[in-house]
Amino acid sequence: MRFIHMADMHFDSPFRLLGTQENFGNLRRIKQRSAMNKIIEKIKEENIPYLFIAGDLYENENIRKTTIEYINNLFKEIPKTKIFKAPANQLTLINY
Repeated sequence: MRFIHMADMHFDSPFRLLGTQENFGNLRRIKQRSAMNKIIEKIKEENIPYLFIAGDLYENENIRKTTIEYINNLFKEIPKTKIFKAPANQLTLINY
């Protein structure tokens, strides 16, 4: 079985503790998107059939509409990959 597992991306986290360090919070958010793009590209290049997302993909209370659209558009790029998301204690199959 071939799969990619990722966890705890926390998209749109305010990074309050990091925010005082020279715009580090914003830089962290940019790097998160870069990492997510690399994951999707790897899935496409190697035809990975499963993506497992454990933990928090985003921060519920801070999530922006643009971030939801960004994530959804990335998932649409991998229509043959089954995506399993386990936020907290739940397991969900996402079909795009």
